[in-house]
Amino acid sequence: MLDYSVDEIKKVVREVLTELQEETIPIGISNRHIHLTEEHFQLLFPNEQIEPQKKLKQPGEYAAKQTLTIIGPKGSRENVRILGPLRKQSQVEISKTDARTLGINAPIRLSGNLKDAVEITLKSPAAEITIPAVIIAKRHIHMSFADLEKLHLTKGEIVSVKIETPERTTIFDDVELRPGEKYVLEMHVDTDEANAANIGPKTVGKIIHH
Repeated sequence: MLDYSVDEIKKVVREVLTELQEETIPIGISNRHIHLTEEHFQLLFPNEQIEPQKKLKQPGEYAAKQTLTIIGPKGSRENVRILGPLRKQSQVEISKTDARTLGINAPIRLSGNLKDAVEITLKSPAAEITIPAVIIAKRHIHMSFADLEKLHLTKGEIVSVKIETPERTTIFDDVELRPGEKYVLEMHVDTDEANAANIGPKTVGKIIHH
C-alpha cells in the first residue's frame, strides 16, 4: 500500500486543478439565423437547391447563400442567413434584442427544443410562410465525447464558464454541454452575450470546476 503525506496529496491536487483550469474553450458568436426543412425551403425557394457559401466550425455545417426576411408584429430583420444542411424541423434563432425589435417574446431554449416557440413570418422573393419556430438559443458547449472525458465532465452537466476580456471579464452560469461524436470543442453565445462580455474572434473561456 502506498503511503502519501498530506503535503504530497495537496501538491498533486494543486497540479490537477491547475491542469484543469488551463484547458481553454474557443468562443463562437452565433448571429441570428434560420434552419429549414426541405418542405419549407422549397416553398420559399421553388426549384432551388440550398447552396453552401461558407463552412462552419462544426463538421458538415455551413452558411448558405440564401437569406430571408423575418417579420414580426412590430418590425423585421432582413438578410437573415439560412444554415445548412436542411433539418427535420424549421427553427429561427435570434437574440433578445432581435425579439424586442420584432415585437415577440421568444423563449430561451436549446437548439432543437421548440416548446413554446413563437410564430414568425419568413419572406423570400418568391413566397412567405408563417410558422411557430422562433427561440433564443441557450448558451451551450459543443464537444466530442473525448473532450467530455478529458475535461472530467459528464453528459447533461450544467457548468459555469469564465471569460476574461479587457474590462469585461464575465462568468456565464447555466451553460449546457452538448457532446457528440463529431463535434468540435466550441462554446456558443449569441450577439447580446458576446457584446456584454466584450468577446472577440479569438476569445476563449475556462470551465469553472466547483
